[in-house]
Amino acid sequence: MTTNRKAIISLSITDRGALQAAYMPFVEGGGIFVPTTQQYSLGDEVFLLVGLMEESERYPVPGKVCWITASGNNETAGIGVQFTGEKAASIVRVMEDTLGGLVNSERATHTM
Repeated sequence: MTTNRKAIISLSITDRGALQAAYMPFVEGGGIFVPTTQQYSLGDEVFLLVGLMEESERYPVPGKVCWITASGNNETAGIGVQFTGEKAASIVRVMEDTLGGLVNSERATHTM
C-alpha cells in the first residue's frame, strides 16, 4: 500500500492472552500487531480503532507501520503499528494496566 491516504483499521482484542500476543512494548511509544493480509510498506501511516475486551469504548490512535510479517511462514501474517500522536500514551497505559504482569512475560508473541 503506497498511497498518501491513511488506512483505517479496526482491531478487536477479546482477551488478555490476545492482547499480550499483540502488544509490542519494545516499540518506542508503544505498538501493536495487527493480523492482516493487506499489503503495507514500512512507514505507511494508519489509523487504528482499537477495542479492548468488553469495553464499549474504541480507542482511536494514529500510527505507522514498523513491522511486517508476511504470510506463508507458519506465523500470523500482519503488521506492527507504532503508536503516534497525542493519544499514544493513553492507549499504552490502558493496555499495560490491562496486562499487568503479562507485559514482561516470556510467552511468545506475534512478533517475538
